[in-house]
Order: sequence, then structure tokens, then C-alpha cells
Amino acid sequence: MSAKTGYACIRAYLKTLDSSPGVYRMLDDQSRVLYVGKARNLKARVSNYSRPSPQHSARIARMIRETASMMFLTTRTETEALLLEQNLIKQLKPKFNVLLRDDKSFPNILVSREHDFPQIKKHRGAKKEKGSYYGPFASAGAVNRTLNQLQKVFLLRNCSDSTFETRTRPCLLYQIKRCSAPCVGYIDKAGYEALVGDAQRFLSGKTTSVQNQLAQQMQEASEAMEFERAAALRDRIRALTQVQSSQGINPQTTSEADVIALHVDGGQACVQVFFIRSNQNWGNHDYYPRISGEEDPAEIIEAFVGQFYANREPPRLLLLSHGLDEPDLMAQALCEQRGGKVEISVPQRGEKAELVGSALRNARESLGRKMSETATQGRLLKGLADAFELPAVPQRIEVYDNSHIQGAYAVGAMIVAGPEGLEKNQYRKFNIRGDELTPGDDFGMMKEVLTRRFKRLLKEDPDRQSGTWPDLLLIDGGAGQVSAVHAIMAELGVEDIPMIGVAKGVDRDLGKEEFHRTGRTVKALRHNDPVLYFVQRLRDEAHRFAIGTHRAKRAKAVSANPLDDIAGVGATRKRALLAHFGSAKAVGRAALADLKAVDGISETLAEKIYAHFHEGG
Repeated sequence: MSAKTGYACIRAYLKTLDSSPGVYRMLDDQSRVLYVGKARNLKARVSNYSRPSPQHSARIARMIRETASMMFLTTRTETEALLLEQNLIKQLKPKFNVLLRDDKSFPNILVSREHDFPQIKKHRGAKKEKGSYYGPFASAGAVNRTLNQLQKVFLLRNCSDSTFETRTRPCLLYQIKRCSAPCVGYIDKAGYEALVGDAQRFLSGKTTSVQNQLAQQMQEASEAMEFERAAALRDRIRALTQVQSSQGINPQTTSEADVIALHVDGGQACVQVFFIRSNQNWGNHDYYPRISGEEDPAEIIEAFVGQFYANREPPRLLLLSHGLDEPDLMAQALCEQRGGKVEISVPQRGEKAELVGSALRNARESLGRKMSETATQGRLLKGLADAFELPAVPQRIEVYDNSHIQGAYAVGAMIVAGPEGLEKNQYRKFNIRGDELTPGDDFGMMKEVLTRRFKRLLKEDPDRQSGTWPDLLLIDGGAGQVSAVHAIMAELGVEDIPMIGVAKGVDRDLGKEEFHRTGRTVKALRHNDPVLYFVQRLRDEAHRFAIGTHRAKRAKAVSANPLDDIAGVGATRKRALLAHFGSAKAVGRAALADLKAVDGISETLAEKIYAHFHEGG
């Protein structure tokens, strides 16, 4: 079948198919996946592609022409086929599917229940820790703002369990009235549990009862002439009011829903998602799925919903701006994902329609801003290509920088920019591993980073088809750095990628940058050239990312506890050791007999701990 393409190729598969539900993949002559689709009846669906039809859009016709082979996987039900289809689309990223490109997880607020005095904190990822989860919130910033206010209102701790166990006096948060200091016994378990209950009622939407209760307590304190306590309760009520006002639109009749609205213009799409939980708006997020411009809204929003909930739990209600082609099938798939009922609605009137209208307006405005930014970015990329005589306008620019302190905590950083601006989900950090490097050897660090980066590209995408190969490298440095990088690239056999070194220039002044290229004279751009500002922004962003990564690595190393490196010493045993000896350093100095005397530390584990601190001694 490999010799045939297009309709003839597809027709050849019909005799091998039956009417089972399943998923089909169309591949080109290089075995790259062009399209992934699902079908209630595989033979009937594939038959639709086996001959020309006026119902085929130009996109579908192109896809059929490029098809050189197909793959099939049958399933028991159409719902299973839908779930499998969305997983394969996310994994394979076929060029003719609508593709959700930004698929990050959303943060929640967790009231942890793994301790007698529960901790309130931000949480991402799988919900494995014991406790109550509230969310999702649209961004880490939204969670941090809410946590900040909740600390003022409910005085719950946010310190780690190990910090809690080792406190001997209250921390600064108690002094500024953000914590009730349970770590040193300033509040008993019953009193703290009451605060936890208030916080959970508030996060569940029962804001009025919490506020009324605080107001009553303030009145009682005032009548009892306990003015300091009354003032503290007044401050908590003010903070609670501020949280409520920052929630934005708070629907009265919609307790839990995701509001999803689509706007399409000029061959681009924006999907806006509002998160409504506990009758509160917990923020919104916009997405820009990859489309060809020929899809109808139902196809786009159906693909979005399927991929969006492929790895996250859907709410009880989805409010959509456009109907789906198969809403019952999608609802059934989401019910299986949630383990409970999920309703899909396209409201036409009332509060729910107003929520969708608000999301739709935001989608329209966000897409307008995005298109304006994309046009500006396109002009800057063309200007960059013209200024440095590049063979084509770059679609992917990679910028590299290093950060360290005299060689310590060394990291390399890579940022990526393209037609849509900075692509932060493509950023990469590299922990410098080279033990033979001289401390502060920037050339050696850059060699390690680029070698690791391009060896991986050569292994994973030798034909440069995935879009992850750069069209231009920007290096922070002058002629020496450029020469060293050119030698590295030549050694790897990838000398065809243009490279520019950005040096500070005369007096190391901003605006006097010099640009170094292999085999070319040093170049400078005029002071007010937009391309100069563009390159400066890219270099500064790479520097910011490198510095941030370096600081995080250094902070982690500084705060690391040597007990964390000992197999078998978990959180409970670490607490027992610290409580018994006072510090990790004292554990390291302890005699074997003293280690055996600690509750929960077996003779075998005591020997392992002693050996860890006395190797070679």
C-alpha cells in the first residue's frame, strides 16, 4: 500500500476494516502523522475519505493528498475512541488537527490534613496529599493573592512541617498578624481547628456566614472592652471583604462551572476559560489553539474541550459559546473522566448566558491584542533578518546565557522567541555537570550546554521536522565566545545555523552593543533601531531566566538538609531526629549508640545514618 497515495491509498484499506469503533491515523510518505480521528464506525468514516466530495474543505483535500499510509486501533466503545483520540492528538501533534498548544496544569489551594495543625498552601499536580483542595485558580498569581488575604483573615500557617516542628518562638508572620503561631502553643488545637473550619467554609462559598460570625465576635469583644481583640477581628473582616471584591463577577445561581468561549478571526482562534467555583469567579485563562482557519466553530471547540480535560477533572457544568457536533458523546466521556455527572450547555438567556457573553468578549479582545502583537513581532523578525542578512525570517530564535558565582551553582539557560513572541513553555535550563571545568569557565559551560542541546536534537529529530530546531542562535558574548561556539557547532556537524554574538560594546553601555558573526566584520545598529531594542529584550530575558534559575539552585542547596539524602529517613523520622538532637549537624556528630536511642530509629537505620556522616572516617 505504500506505493499509493491519496484516495487510492485510503480505498485500499477499506477491505480490511469492519464497523468497529476506533481511532485512525493518516501518515505521509515519511511516516509523519498528519491527522488523528475517531469513529463510531471505522469503515464508514474512512470510506468518506476514499473518494472526492464537495463536502471536503481545502484542508481535508490537502490532508488526503498527502496521505501515504494509515494506522487503526479499534476500541470497545465510541467513548473510548474519543478519549484515545484526544490523548494521541496531544502526544503526536498532527499538523491537520486542531491543537491545544498551552496545556499547563492549574494551581489549587490545599488545606493539608497530614498534621494536627493543618497547613494552607498552593498545590499543583496530582491530588495525592491528604487534605481539602479548592480550585482550580487561573494562575499562580491569583492563588498567591488569595492566600495572602486568607492568611490575614484566618491566621493559618503556611510553613512546612519540618519548620513547624523545630520552632521555639513565633516567626515574623505572627508579628504581622498573618499566623496564629500554633507552632509555639499560642493557640490550642480546638481553636486552630475552628479557624480551619472558617477558612474551608469561605473557600466553599459560604462567605456570608463567616463574615456574620466574625462581626458577632467583634461586637462581643467590643462590649467586653477587649478592644485589641476587636481591632484584630475588624482587620480580619476588612481582609475578607477585600478577598470577596477581588473575585470579580460572582454568579448567584452558578456554583460550579467552567465557562468556555471561542472567537475566531483572520484564521486565528482564542478560547477563553472562566473558572467558577463555590459561586466565585476564580480567574480566567486564554488559549490560542493551532487551526488552519477552515474549521467550523463546533470542530474547534470540540477539539479544545476534549484535549483540555484529557488530564484534568472537569466540573459538573460546562457552559459553551458554541454547540458541539456530538455533545452527548463528549458528556459521556467527561462523566467517565470525572466519575460523576457532567452537563454541557450552550445557554441562551439568564445569568449563565451573561457569563458566556463575558467570556466571549474577553476572547474577542484577547485575540485582537494577540494579532496586534503578532504583527509587530513579525515586523521585528523581518527587520532582524534584513539587518543581519539572514537567509530567511527566523521562526525560532534560541538565546543562551550562563549564570554562576565563581563557578558555583552553575546553570545554563535557553529562552525561545518566535512569531508569537516569547515561548516560555520552550525555555530550558541546564545544570552544568562538567566536573573537569575550571570554576568560571564560561566557554566550557557554553560548550556543555550546546553539546547537550544539539546532541538531543540530532537524536530525536535528525530530519528537522518537529519545529524545535532553531533558525538563529543569539549568544551573550563577543568574538571569543562566537568563535568557541562556532567550533562546537562544527564539531557537532550543524554549522548551517546562523549565529550572532551580542557584546556590550564601547564602555559597556546599553545601546552601544556590538554584534559578532563568524567570518563577518563587527556590526552595530543605530541607537533608536527597533531591532536593537528587540535583541536587547531577548538578551535581557535570557539573563533574567539564567539568574532566576541560578538563584533557585543556590537557595535549594543552601536550604538542603543532609538528612534528605539518607534512604529510609522520611519526614517522620527526620522530625524525630531533629527533635532529639536539635539540628542536622548535631545528628551528624552523634554517636551510634545515641542514634539508636531515638524513637522510631531501628538499629539498622541508625547504622546507615552513622555511616552516611562518617564515610572514610
